[in-house]
Amino acid sequence: MLHNPPGVNSDSAASTGARAPSQHRSSREAGDWGAAIHELAGFERPSASDGERRAAESIARRLGELGCRAVVEEERAHGTYWWPLGLANLLAAAGAMFALRRRGRLGRAIAGAAGLVGAAAVWDDVSGGRLWFRRALLPRRRTWNVVAEAGDRAAQRTVVLVAHHDAAHSGLVFHPALARVGPRVFPHRFERASQHIPILYGVWLGPMMVALGGLVGGRRLLRCGASVALGAVGAMIDIGMRPVVPGANDNLSAVGVLVALAGRLRERPLEGLRVLLVSTGSEESFMEGMQGFVRRHLSELDPVRTEVLCVECVGGPILIVLEGEGMLRMRDYPAPMREALAHAADRAGVQVTRGLRTVAATDALIALRAGYPVATLASIEGFTKLPLNYHWPSDTPAALHWETIEDAIAVCETFLRRRAGEAGLS
Repeated sequence: MLHNPPGVNSDSAASTGARAPSQHRSSREAGDWGAAIHELAGFERPSASDGERRAAESIARRLGELGCRAVVEEERAHGTYWWPLGLANLLAAAGAMFALRRRGRLGRAIAGAAGLVGAAAVWDDVSGGRLWFRRALLPRRRTWNVVAEAGDRAAQRTVVLVAHHDAAHSGLVFHPALARVGPRVFPHRFERASQHIPILYGVWLGPMMVALGGLVGGRRLLRCGASVALGAVGAMIDIGMRPVVPGANDNLSAVGVLVALAGRLRERPLEGLRVLLVSTGSEESFMEGMQGFVRRHLSELDPVRTEVLCVECVGGPILIVLEGEGMLRMRDYPAPMREALAHAADRAGVQVTRGLRTVAATDALIALRAGYPVATLASIEGFTKLPLNYHWPSDTPAALHWETIEDAIAVCETFLRRRAGEAGLS
């Protein structure tokens, strides 16, 4: 039951099988996984914080009670993204202003170097790279991942299901009104689009303009680059000063999926497939927890025998199989994984929308760059094609579409059981 239009709007939501929010459904009907969402949404969980640790311990306890072998693994993370991106842009702006005040080769050289370093730092940071800029300049703290083992622990093949339990800061750039400008001003073009404009180009553009201005001696480029870079610094300051959102959709909805699957795998055990239920910390600081998980487990998780299924923001009205992701450079997931996830939805009787890519980033990006076959199950709201209540204070359990989470649970369970069946035939 697949839907393949590149665009989804509010008028087409019904045709894609989207359900209206069921406000009368609650954790009482959802059981353990719904109770987990409500509990975790009740306290702040910024990246690399004590609240994140508390969430990890709660999730591990729940998964352990459901028969999993669950541990909390401590990793290291900086825990923000506004500091590294803001500092990279501030460096570029400072280089531009130096060149504008001091003419000559020295000024241009300093501006060019500052712009290149800033642009390279931004590109690396948002693309799931080595994070060399933040590691060189910024302090690191503890972050906590939950890793729970289920399924057939002796099996040769493994599927890793990934969620995250930290929550994001809000900011004016995430105001819901901004997301509605595109579909209202350019409705037909927006309907056909398979992705949004990458807004992170606005953070990368300033340093690049400064670098070019320094290299060619263009004072207008230097002025424009400095202005754009300082605007990015202002946006990062605003985000850093904002409170942490409840994060029910992003991404406690996926944590609920992990808890539900733990219960179902206990009731109906799998043979021939090892399942790791992973909830990462510091995803909102550009997937630092997932980077720690990959570093720790890469030697034991052979990419030839391991697949990764990322579950991200599945509490909106329209369930989707993402085709790819990337804040600056778009990376498509392997086609066989996308098709396998879509076929699992079909077998589960769940309608999913296809053809959309995200210009945000998820933990799947880290696994993809490490060479693992990856797919992502997510959801959007129809008018903006964005996750419901994305990074906004309204991202509460009361706003969740509980039926969509149930659909996501069904899709993931079907995916696992089909993979287990295939492993038994090999």
